Amino acid sequence: MPDFKIFTGSAHEEFSKKVAKQLDVELAKAEVSRFSDGEISIRLCESVRGKDVFVIQPTCEPTNDNLMELLIMTDALKRSSANCINVIMPYFGYARQDRKAAPRVPISAKLVADLLQIAGITRIITMDLHAGQIQGFFDIPVDNLYGSIVFKEYIQSKCFINAIVASPDIGGIARARYFAKLLELDIAIIDKRREKANESEVMNVIGSVEDKNVILIDDMIDTAGTIVKAASAFKQKGALSVIALGTHAVLSGPAYERIENSELDEVIVTDTIPLKKECSKIKTLSVAPLFAEVIRRINNNESVNSLFL
Repeated sequence: MPDFKIFTGSAHEEFSKKVAKQLDVELAKAEVSRFSDGEISIRLCESVRGKDVFVIQPTCEPTNDNLMELLIMTDALKRSSANCINVIMPYFGYARQDRKAAPRVPISAKLVADLLQIAGITRIITMDLHAGQIQGFFDIPVDNLYGSIVFKEYIQSKCFINAIVASPDIGGIARARYFAKLLELDIAIIDKRREKANESEVMNVIGSVEDKNVILIDDMIDTAGTIVKAASAFKQKGALSVIALGTHAVLSGPAYERIENSELDEVIVTDTIPLKKECSKIKTLSVAPLFAEVIRRINNNESVNSLFL
């Protein structure tokens, strides 16, 4: 029998079951319920005394409920004498609020980091943080996994000829450059700017994409406005096809409709966040085997970083 236990919150139970299956273990039992006024109640249904515990809970929509559920479960585990509490958070909510972008605004990602540590979490395992510096907000180990490892295998299976990696904006250049290096490809960049006030954004393409298959990569796809406009700009410049890769399928607002009606040929996402509905252009790759391997390595005190070398 393994000397660790895996609990799941209610944010993405299907993903948790996939991870447990990869490790050939059963999910530990916990009751998650709500009082009539909406307060969350959690009861652990088995002993965790002296055990290494892993809790799987992405803080996706509804973000506040899922975050609070995680904090309460962590408190229950700490008060039940768990040896250590490792949180598998495939998607880290509030990651976009990582700095003071304007006067008199909070740094919400730092607040969330403080809450998680005070609750008693001893390690965080997440994927493709929106801002890498969030790791520095914690005084505990943070493993930031790369979704590019599963995207690389998928793109290689497509056997593209004349492919090029692209970033949807200037801020994603480092991510695009890293992925392009993995595939030994060149990169292109979308430069968004407004020529005049009250006019729509102009998408300028930096780099040649004519007669090429464009692989657009980003850490998340939210309303899908940027990738849809980028795909249109690439097609206007002569691209043969445009595939978008996004680790986190936030897909809020009109995202599904925009993707369905866009010039994108395919959108590849992972299952860090559960999809709200089906879309003919969206394909999901599972990162459950990757997180399962990380759990195994942490439990055996093996290197996690070597997965990405």
